[in-house]
Amino acid sequence: MRSVTVAAIVFMGLGCQRTPQEDFAASGTASFPAVVIDAAAGQAPPTEVSATQALDGAPSGRCLKLTPSEPPPAVPPGPAAGCPPDPEPVQPHLPQVHLGFPDVGTAAVDADLVRSEHDTARGLMFRKSMPEDRGMLFDLRFRDDHKFWMHNTCIPLDLLFVDDDGLIVGIVENAPTLDDTSRGVGCASRWVLEVNAGWSRRHGVKAGQHMRLP
Repeated sequence: MRSVTVAAIVFMGLGCQRTPQEDFAASGTASFPAVVIDAAAGQAPPTEVSATQALDGAPSGRCLKLTPSEPPPAVPPGPAAGCPPDPEPVQPHLPQVHLGFPDVGTAAVDADLVRSEHDTARGLMFRKSMPEDRGMLFDLRFRDDHKFWMHNTCIPLDLLFVDDDGLIVGIVENAPTLDDTSRGVGCASRWVLEVNAGWSRRHGVKAGQHMRLP
């Protein structure tokens, strides 16, 4: 299950998105633009750099939704008032993976790995808490500008969108609970990691860094 249960993996052959089946929104709501890091200078164009932190070591020629220097508005901690009851109280055991973040030292997450359509659609729905060092990793199986939502998700989350090679191409921070807004980063990714809201900033993780894949 996924805490920010953002977007179900597009059932009905519409693609791999964690968005409501009845509302496949085409774009996310984040205010920061996705930019292509300049291949010659190794950084975003000056008009973008002025609005973001420096991206030391960011790969050139890649689409990134840069992490803003200031965090988005804080969201109330979970569990959300009005959290619906879980219709599937007994869940199958999910494999666990240990994910490291080599660009920021010892930061790590132990995550449930989900690959099936059912588990991807369910995500972290209905959960009322999650330890700081835990999360859920979605293997969406192919690269796309994936979108997620927080339908029936009772705890706020950060969503890290990660490309095939482990590059974090963007982060949706502080996604609010029980919210059906479709969110993405405007760049192609294959993996999405959901962690507690604020985890990324608490551990210095941002777009342009890498996650060690399972």
